[in-house]
Amino acid sequence: MSGAWMAAIGIGAIIIGGVWFQMLAVFVTAVMVWECWIMIRGASPTSGMLLAAAVASILSAQVFGGALNYEFLGLFLVVPIIGAIILERERLTFFVFALALQIAGYGLVHFRIDFGFTWLLWLVSIVVVTDIAGYFAGKSLGGPKFWPAISPKKTWSGTIGGWIGAAIVGLIFTQFTNAGWTIILLSVVISFAGQMGDIAESALKRRQGVKDSSTLIPGHGGLFDRFDALLGAALFMLLVATVFNVPGVAF
Repeated sequence: MSGAWMAAIGIGAIIIGGVWFQMLAVFVTAVMVWECWIMIRGASPTSGMLLAAAVASILSAQVFGGALNYEFLGLFLVVPIIGAIILERERLTFFVFALALQIAGYGLVHFRIDFGFTWLLWLVSIVVVTDIAGYFAGKSLGGPKFWPAISPKKTWSGTIGGWIGAAIVGLIFTQFTNAGWTIILLSVVISFAGQMGDIAESALKRRQGVKDSSTLIPGHGGLFDRFDALLGAALFMLLVATVFNVPGVAF
């Protein structure tokens, strides 16, 4: 039931776009920074709530009114720096994750505003299909573990199954969009970036000795547990969209 509600809210916000999707991105990003804080600090989540409120304020200012304020991106350093100063341990860990979470949230809003619904649907579809195809391939085929020290359950068969699923998503999108064949290869790379986002969060939880990022979602853990792959994909795609001109990928 929790998964169905999350899917309905997420899909609805993506379709509607505008301030509704922006508010959802701001909320989810702020909560994930708070979850990162409590994983590292353990008790005393009050400071984390204040940092999450600061994240919400800063990110809201960046995307206010549907316009992206690129000149103020340096404000994303505020919360990571303050958190790193307050913490007595894992300062660099919090700094890196808090900064990455804000940039990823900003990237998702950027994609929806600048590239449109279909483009964001492609990105989300890659992450979802990678997860589903990887799960069933790993369960069916088994085999060597992908990175047992960090994520004992993930196998190479599941990882490659996710890539194949992502390639199929890219192929489908070539049929009803203006995207060229390059999108198939890019879909696979985005799939791998999403898997690395999952691995990064698994490494953080293992390092902190916790099973879930929080207990906010019944049966699912925290928001970070559910959006880690999408964040990895968004971070990588934001880098690609900012630094490179990828031919043939335009909807």
